[in-house]
Amino acid sequence: MPLNKNQIAQRIAQELQDGYYVNLGIGIPTLVANYIPEGIEVVLQSENGLLGMGPFPFEGDEDADLINAGKQTITTLPGSAFFDSAMSFGMIRAGKVQLTVLGAMEVADNGDIANWKIPGKMVKGMGGAMDLVASAKNIIVAMQHTDKAGNSKLLSACTLPITGLRCVKKVVTDLGVFDITPEGFVCIEHASDVSTDEIAAKTAGRLRFADDLKVITF
Repeated sequence: MPLNKNQIAQRIAQELQDGYYVNLGIGIPTLVANYIPEGIEVVLQSENGLLGMGPFPFEGDEDADLINAGKQTITTLPGSAFFDSAMSFGMIRAGKVQLTVLGAMEVADNGDIANWKIPGKMVKGMGGAMDLVASAKNIIVAMQHTDKAGNSKLLSACTLPITGLRCVKKVVTDLGVFDITPEGFVCIEHASDVSTDEIAAKTAGRLRFADDLKVITF
């Protein structure tokens, strides 16, 4: 079966390494905070001014003053710090974030990403994505493989306004895990019971399958 949103986040959490400073974008990426592997310590940064973000609170334990960049209620860990957005973006632009996890509407097979605007639709602003993709050392995208109409979101070239060029290193979708290489998307893992034929049919960009292709495990 294809992965659900929580499973996408859980698989991305396997990419975290001890000592990482990590920024989680709006949507599926925020769920990664719930799946930090045991035995490692990472510091989650939110661009609205928080360092040391914890998992989502249990129902009834929410604090309306503690929110992430997506306005979701969150928790904080011991030693967490609060600051203004200017300092937050100073951290990002100075390259202090080792990993950024973002959602996207489109990703091209050369690593381009489009995730901030659909022409003709109202948006509140571009948010922090452009700073993040320009500054983070590693960028992973979490998203559904196709849109609601069934069209591929893994393309040969983005059709929507670009957020960043040649910056994405890995994409995790409901169908599989894809490295971005000079030859395009390389599927290194696939969801259980999702065939390579289905993945190929739903991927518009250049695609090949790794020789040691694996099934995603948790």
